Amino acid sequence: MSKKSTRRGHKTSTQKVAPAVVNRRAGFDYDLSENLTVGLELTGAETKAARLGHINLRGAYVVPRENSAKHRMELFLINASFSLAANAPKGSGEKTTTVDTRARKILAKRREIDRFVAARMDGLTIIPTKLLTTGRFVKLVIALGKGKKNYDKREAIRRKDMARENQRFTKNLR
Repeated sequence: MSKKSTRRGHKTSTQKVAPAVVNRRAGFDYDLSENLTVGLELTGAETKAARLGHINLRGAYVVPRENSAKHRMELFLINASFSLAANAPKGSGEKTTTVDTRARKILAKRREIDRFVAARMDGLTIIPTKLLTTGRFVKLVIALGKGKKNYDKREAIRRKDMARENQRFTKNLR
């Protein structure tokens, strides 16, 4: 007889774990420089939506706000949409999902927050690039970015097209 691989009495996960949610538009619209992996303060429904991959980071950004009680700056994720499953019973005819775009607090070390706030004051933007759900916690990768002009975006497209054609050409030579 073979042994079971799961332990008796422990729950097994039946939900699929979605791969990391990536903000592909961020790399096109910004010149990204410094990355930082931080935590997020989420509710239970938001955590479930994150694990299922029901998140859209397009158009999301991070802003510093002052905590009046502690007189310190805190970072908040703005405009990230989480598709939350409502608690409506099946067959009731109510909407089953809602989209929530409220501000969510970012959890990071004080030095890291101060460094990113200083960069923000210098004119850089703080952009979420990836949401990681692989471990026990939901993590967000944020980056400092400088907005690209339209001609920079066109140049990037031109470079990608040339690289793709060179690759296609070399593949045909083989």
